[in-house]
Amino acid sequence: MANIGWFGSGVARAAAGVAVAFGLQMAISGAALAQQGKSQPKQAQQSQPKQAKQEQKQSAWVKLCEKAQIAHMGKDGKPVREEKNICLTHHERLDGNTGMVLVSAAIRDVEGMDKEHLMIMVPLGMAIPPGIRAAVYTPEQWEKAQKNEKIDESELKPISLHYSLCHPAGCTAEVEASKELIESMKKGGGLMVLAINANGQPIAFPVPLDGFTAAHSGPPVDNKAYAEARSQLMQQIRQRQAELVKQAQEKQKAAQKEKAAEKKK
Repeated sequence: MANIGWFGSGVARAAAGVAVAFGLQMAISGAALAQQGKSQPKQAQQSQPKQAKQEQKQSAWVKLCEKAQIAHMGKDGKPVREEKNICLTHHERLDGNTGMVLVSAAIRDVEGMDKEHLMIMVPLGMAIPPGIRAAVYTPEQWEKAQKNEKIDESELKPISLHYSLCHPAGCTAEVEASKELIESMKKGGGLMVLAINANGQPIAFPVPLDGFTAAHSGPPVDNKAYAEARSQLMQQIRQRQAELVKQAQEKQKAAQKEKAAEKKK
């Protein structure tokens, strides 16, 4: 495959064309954080007003944890299933008109395992063999990318991820997340994700890292509150879809009436 410029100004230009529902994602994390705040003592809430305001401005990075059965080989060589706590420090971006996941990124941490993994999901329709490339941008590089300014590719440390699973929502690729990668994400301005579509064109998916440190280092959010907030979000998107369909139908009817009136003249 020819050199298509995985990062740099080419990515910045592609990123500018990616439509995202950033405000809607903030609503998800905001609702979850609000629910988490209810469980804190009133005195603690009052003593951290600045922190609360800062969290509300952060992007939708949240930590979700749950128990799951993990299979592994026992000392006798036979498969053993144990219940482990699995946590995902997760961020997803949706299309505000369709509800489709445009990109999601997560750090997976399994109880009892020393190694964490970076997981990235992109929409269907991407070329599988090239996999996904990603790079953590410093705050300065991220600011340049938002302004469509050129980024020095030699300063980036590309991460290669191989696809491991595809399902109706998209395809997921993953790679071991070293401590160095985690630290760079905590200090970084954003994670630039690049996939190749079926036509061989690079498609960029920018993932802001605002709030990643607090989510990764902090306690998990309430799963029920998060699910309820996401359900409300999807309901809002369905309502928006219905409104768009109604507007399109009204425009079509108006055009038909106008056309019929012109024929009568």
